[in-house]
Amino acid sequence: MSIDKPMNIILVSKGHGKSRVLSINVPITLGLTILALSFILGSAWLGYALADQQRLSEREGISSPVVEQWRSRLQAQRDELSRVERRTLQQVDALTLRLGEMQGRLLRLDALGQRFVESGLIGSEEFNFDQPAAVGGPEDSFEGESFSTPELSMMIERLESRIADREQQLRLLDNLMSRKKIEDERFVAGRPITWGWLSSRYGYRSDPFTGRRTWHAGVDLAGKEGSDIIAVAAGVVTYSNDRHGYGNLVEIDHGDGLITRYAHAKELKVEVGDVVQKGQVVALMGSTGRSTGPHVHFEVLRNGKSQNPEDYIQRASR
Repeated sequence: MSIDKPMNIILVSKGHGKSRVLSINVPITLGLTILALSFILGSAWLGYALADQQRLSEREGISSPVVEQWRSRLQAQRDELSRVERRTLQQVDALTLRLGEMQGRLLRLDALGQRFVESGLIGSEEFNFDQPAAVGGPEDSFEGESFSTPELSMMIERLESRIADREQQLRLLDNLMSRKKIEDERFVAGRPITWGWLSSRYGYRSDPFTGRRTWHAGVDLAGKEGSDIIAVAAGVVTYSNDRHGYGNLVEIDHGDGLITRYAHAKELKVEVGDVVQKGQVVALMGSTGRSTGPHVHFEVLRNGKSQNPEDYIQRASR
């Protein structure tokens, strides 16, 4: 049969016995075939899509609690990490603050040590407080380990304890040194002049104006007019003016009931209330008052009673 010829389909009605002829050619046949295939493929795809959607829904329904559980765990870990970071920062800040305080205390210790060096109590060639202490040693073959935060805190606590102990010891030494220095300064010893000679001793003598036997409450040290008269010890000036018989007089209180007097001065260099140091110039030698020539009349009084100045002149200075 040729494909160009149409195909006839006879349709017979069941009720009336009539027949109907339907002619089908090639285009119609192809169209019906394509339509049938499309329907079959569309039905298959729709069924597959519905089944896949159902499987996806079932899988999501099953896995949704697991996902939420993992999400909850991750969030808890993030929160814990944030808390650890905050605690670490707080610990670092606290350690930094403690280190700053220790640095300040070490600076004070260095200042005290430098004072000892400057005072001559310890040798500057032995201790140099401007440089860190020299340390060293062979390199270990094993790699070092970093300290943990608790270990570092314990080390800082031990170091703070040692610093506090050293501070107390150095403060005691500083007080002793200061007290010794003050006592040395207040120690009455030496001559009240830088150049001159003893012209009259302490005790009874012939008065240079009357020739009679009179009491001399000090010693006379003669020298060149205008030369320096110096304090034999540190103290406070309690008198600086003219006094009958003494001429221009300087009186210094050294504490512990000790007072020294320097008389017949040409010029006074200090005033009442001045604090003078040992060896400081307090006046210039002259011949004011009851005097026969340039000299200084030097007196020492303890609790108001006259002392022999020669005993103090001959003392060895501390």
